Amino acid sequence: MLTAENKSEIIKKYQRKEGDSGSPEVQIALLTARILDLQEHFNTHKKDFHSRRGLLKMVSQRRRLLDYYKRVNYDGYRQLIADLGLRR
Repeated sequence: MLTAENKSEIIKKYQRKEGDSGSPEVQIALLTARILDLQEHFNTHKKDFHSRRGLLKMVSQRRRLLDYYKRVNYDGYRQLIADLGLRR
């Protein structure tokens, strides 16, 4: 579960300026944390198909945000995926 402390740490790490919580970097990082948390949930609850649908929606949302960020700021995109470990 993503706690308020974890969420604020992620926001502080990826924000562009003070009080920024809506930039693509922050949104992608928060979605990645939620996705990783849900993946751990599925290790024990293999048949939880309702939550799996939510996971797929989050992955799609992150993919759309990454595509947008790649168009707008390619160097920042490369840095972000390296930092989050999204590509191998």
